[in-house]
Amino acid sequence: MAEKRKGTWQHLTHDAFGPLYDEHSEILILGSFPSVKSREEAFYYGHPQNRFWPLMARILTPEEPSFPKTKEERTKVLKKKHIALWDVIESCDIIGSSDASIKNVEVTDIRKILNAAPIRKIFINGKTACRLYRKYTLPLTGDSVEAVCLPSTSPANAAWSVDRLYEEWKIVGEELEKGRKS
Repeated sequence: MAEKRKGTWQHLTHDAFGPLYDEHSEILILGSFPSVKSREEAFYYGHPQNRFWPLMARILTPEEPSFPKTKEERTKVLKKKHIALWDVIESCDIIGSSDASIKNVEVTDIRKILNAAPIRKIFINGKTACRLYRKYTLPLTGDSVEAVCLPSTSPANAAWSVDRLYEEWKIVGEELEKGRKS
């Protein structure tokens, strides 16, 4: 597949799969742009070394011995827990999966989700997604919904162990708990 060739710029769009949400979503988690593996699988966080799904298992279903493996099962759990997923970028020029290579960004319009669901907090996965959110998305949406930047779950963020990531990401579960109590 041409996407895997190193050093080759490609203009790609986020058309293999769209946002994951429903009218009950309360939390929105935004990434930057799907990795090569995620684009191949047509689902979020498809790289086997990405720590997103292990973190979600620990946060959302700590009582379960294993977290669902299929995109259908993962979608079901996220919707049950009122979590939406999407990315900040609709299209861009990128080399492979490298966030550092992203240029010529066209932003997604997250107002689609904000208008359809009672989103009360946005969590942003990684520095690149956060920077792009602030630059492109915030001017569209204003600060009507608080956005929190979290460390990247990407395997490229090797300085962060799963335990260290969990200490930052557990805020997602805490926010869900606040919603249940209100």
